[in-house]
Amino acid sequence: MVPRATYRIQFNKGFRFEDAANLAPYLSELGISHIYASPYLKARPNSTHGYDITDHNSLNPELGDEAAFLRMVGTFEANGLKHILDYVPNHMGVGGADNPLWLDVLEWGKDSVYGDWFDIDWESHAEYLRGKVLVPFLADQYGAELTAGKLQLKFDALAGQFAVWAYDAHKLPVSPRCYPHILGNEDPKLGKIADQFSVLPEPNPQASRRATEIKLQLAQLVRERADVRSALDISLQRFCGSVDNLATWSRLDELIQRQHWRPAYHRVAADDVNYRRFFNISDLAGIRMELPEVFEYTHRFVLDLLRKGLVDGLRIDHIDGLFDPKAYLRHLRESAGSSFYLVVEKLLARHETLRTDWPVDGTTGYEFASQVTELLTDASAEQTFSETYRTFMGETKSFAELVHHGKTGIMENEMASRLLTLATRAARVARQNPASADFTQNLFYRALKEIIACFPVYRTYVDDTETAETDRRYIRWAISQARKKEPQLDASVFEFLEKLLTSDLVQGSQSRYNRRSVVELAMQVQQYSGPVMAKGYEDTALFRFNRFAALNEVGGSPEQFGSSVSAFHKENAHRAQHWPHTLLATSTHDTKHSEDARARLAALSLVPEEWSTRVAGWSKILRARRGDVEFTAPPSRNDEYLLFQNLVATWPAELTGALPLQQSAVDGYAERLITATVKCVREARVHSNWTSPNEIYEHAIAEFIRDTLNLERSEAFIASFLPFQERVAVLGVRNSLVQIVLKLTSPGVPDFYQGCELWDLSLVDPDNRRPVDYSLRRRLLSEITEKSQSSKCEVIRDLLQRWQDGGIKLFIASVLLAFRKSHSELFEKGAYLPLAPEGFAADRLCAFRRHEESSEVLTIVSTDARLDAASLRDTRLPIHEATGNTGWRDLFTGRVVRLENGCLPLREVFSELPVAVFSAYDVY
Repeated sequence: MVPRATYRIQFNKGFRFEDAANLAPYLSELGISHIYASPYLKARPNSTHGYDITDHNSLNPELGDEAAFLRMVGTFEANGLKHILDYVPNHMGVGGADNPLWLDVLEWGKDSVYGDWFDIDWESHAEYLRGKVLVPFLADQYGAELTAGKLQLKFDALAGQFAVWAYDAHKLPVSPRCYPHILGNEDPKLGKIADQFSVLPEPNPQASRRATEIKLQLAQLVRERADVRSALDISLQRFCGSVDNLATWSRLDELIQRQHWRPAYHRVAADDVNYRRFFNISDLAGIRMELPEVFEYTHRFVLDLLRKGLVDGLRIDHIDGLFDPKAYLRHLRESAGSSFYLVVEKLLARHETLRTDWPVDGTTGYEFASQVTELLTDASAEQTFSETYRTFMGETKSFAELVHHGKTGIMENEMASRLLTLATRAARVARQNPASADFTQNLFYRALKEIIACFPVYRTYVDDTETAETDRRYIRWAISQARKKEPQLDASVFEFLEKLLTSDLVQGSQSRYNRRSVVELAMQVQQYSGPVMAKGYEDTALFRFNRFAALNEVGGSPEQFGSSVSAFHKENAHRAQHWPHTLLATSTHDTKHSEDARARLAALSLVPEEWSTRVAGWSKILRARRGDVEFTAPPSRNDEYLLFQNLVATWPAELTGALPLQQSAVDGYAERLITATVKCVREARVHSNWTSPNEIYEHAIAEFIRDTLNLERSEAFIASFLPFQERVAVLGVRNSLVQIVLKLTSPGVPDFYQGCELWDLSLVDPDNRRPVDYSLRRRLLSEITEKSQSSKCEVIRDLLQRWQDGGIKLFIASVLLAFRKSHSELFEKGAYLPLAPEGFAADRLCAFRRHEESSEVLTIVSTDARLDAASLRDTRLPIHEATGNTGWRDLFTGRVVRLENGCLPLREVFSELPVAVFSAYDVY
């Protein structure tokens, strides 16, 4: 079933299955067809997002049990709702003591049944890690934490198992073959148990089962015999030392050195971690979904949900993290045994399209959010914004330079280990043929780093079949740019890598290279390039290039300052033809500014000169009062410039026009802004970062924000800021209405992020994951529905008058969702026909028709929030090709507008709102 409209909800222990069930009547009344659920499989305790799954085959107990889950699904169905699950195939949560697969790997090493399931390099480039797994979860260097007593050997009396615990949080199981070293032979009974562990069979499944049997014997013995328990306590005590006396910890250190794991300072991960991580996050370990046994194990539960109809579709998280995305998606489709809705989280570059050979319904819709924002951005303001930013900063770098620098920095400082592994493997491949045997690991490290830094897309999709021309083009481009940036490297290494990355190295009968090793390495390199792009582009460059923050979104292009109506039509037409069921998102849990915050920012492009004057004046006021006349104190000019944009974008609607302001209300907002700003600063990696936060700088920023929003001390700033913010907010309201109308009438499936049916003026997470006031939304929807039964025009005027409560947005959404429900075929299959307005401001109007057999709908919006009905008195919309209709009914006002010489008079169309959606209506 193709969704009519989806509604994203974020599960956590504060929002459980029962809470989602309680939403069903409201969302059904709103017109939603599918709940779009964040991951709800078992995750690390206290997970705020659910992406750190520890068991793919059970529900997260913090959200409710199976009975609660089934009640939720039943309530959904009773209210005409289905649901889609956000599924995570790329990685699992590790560390702690919650993932049994990971713990088994730590206990048995590469001989574990799951030793190949996690993407671990057992032949690490770091010699001390050969046959071991680095566990980089220590807060300080290993020796320091060892002597501080942060690592303790403990006995699990229930399971009969020994483990070293770090901070009483991270469980590191001891290899059973080392148990004799712990048990000793002083106590005869423990000695007999030790003897059994010492003769465990060679590595095979029997060894693990036998070890479990002996552990249970040990547990029973210790439980039943106090003298044995006392002897064991004495044995354990031998592994304890004195704080700050390293020599006394030698026995524990020796035991640790003999394990299949090596605990380390978390900063060591960048250089030596030998398992693939989700980006640079050490407690999210990549799993090898390309292995059939891994797929079968991790998908058993979700496939059962699909087959039983308990889940109607899947959203696949981080598809680019997988070794072979196409093969995975095909396997998933084939395994389900029935059709289901399937979208992927795929971030597309501006010049890139979704692969047509992927068996999916589309993407999660990030690109649509950027397309709408660009449409609402006045491209003519680019020069003014560039000059303002350059003047405020003193100097600026191009976005392309920042992306390249960001990606290089990530590879050097946070993801160097994986790159070194790839370089090592490339050298091994090269040595298979005398012609390339002299290429060194260091040469490949430098060349691969530059190629990946220059890559124009997240990744390519080379596999064991014929390499697509689009992939060849991206690889050639990256290599040509890399050669220019690294002229000191021999050109032959780039020629070799081009053949390797396209797999041409094994084409022809004369190839001396092993086909499997070449293709696997090419696929591993592209599997690495995606996370590098994500961290270097999304999580670094987008926080450094603050010229116009509206464009700094996942899937966006900050260097593209606005786009035309014709470009928007082209994108819509392509979607209608190729991906009519893809999601259309305007806010997600990943957006750095929520949809209404971006709508306000887009409105700034309509007043570029005033913005330039205001931002310069605000800085002078605030810094002069703090005695910083040289503009040298924190925050940096770049961080300050972003802060001013964020203030305009997210100043609470309820505080807009509400005078006098109360300091208590402003203080709550200030703390939100501080949290988000500190995160932005860390992501930018200039004045602080996540690995080693600059607490002095971050504290200075917090004080600057508190000072800025102190109503008494910053009276001059507040007096200048509030009137300007209110004007921009009103323009932003108009942009927000345009945005939601386009989302609900363009080709695709509209997606609502939780709470965004009213204003959502949020910053980057966790700000955008705050609890939603659903009682307010229920009350407003009920009120609007009741009042709309009489005069819709009066309702609209009232809602616009009190726009701060967001009711006007909810009204627009509910009307269009109801129309979509009664005309589902029109929106699911309808053709997309762009229309061309004529007259004054025609280029600032976007109009199109959707047509399916006898159903027809017409959308008209203003892309310039300053336009009103009076300014459009000489503008008209020709629709001569309409199917004989002489009039059109406005879905919002209920009025019928007659055609005048085959045209709609736009002065009448926009008499109440900056948006209009019409259904065909025969006035006779």
